[in-house]
Amino acid sequence: MKITITGRKTSIRDSFKERVEKKLGKLDRFFDEDARVVVTVTSEQGRETVEVAITADSMFCRAEKTAPDRAEALDYCVDALFRQIVRNKNKLTRRVRAGAFEIPIEEEIPPEEEYELVRVKRFPVKPMDVQEAILQMNMTGHNFYVFRNSETEEINVVYRRTGGGYGLIDPQN
Repeated sequence: MKITITGRKTSIRDSFKERVEKKLGKLDRFFDEDARVVVTVTSEQGRETVEVAITADSMFCRAEKTAPDRAEALDYCVDALFRQIVRNKNKLTRRVRAGAFEIPIEEEIPPEEEYELVRVKRFPVKPMDVQEAILQMNMTGHNFYVFRNSETEEINVVYRRTGGGYGLIDPQN
């Protein structure tokens, strides 16, 4: 795995870099050498936010945690990523490195969960610009809104970000 560590509004010490490499080594068996890991550390108002994003082939895993200590946030992120990968192992088996899920007996694997689809909602998708989609989302009280972008004629999603503001998901072919 290729690890990139970025600090925003903070500096990254070598000891933390070593800790990141050691902790992410736990996930190394799931990915080839081509996998890219981006670790972003942000420090604001005495709180440390650690975001870990892993990109490998067509797979993307991400975890983020805000805590008083960046080491604690890093531990949470690595554990969350491990749980994501193990929980979705059937779907990921075709994408990750061969033999990645041959886990030693001493590690405990949580029971596999089934995803239950409880509702299917169909609705017409009308062309509109991004600002109108945000307005529609706010009027419906949802955290996201699916629409056809009038400029690109593609299906897009606008969403409310947890840190404030809005985001746009625009698919690429």
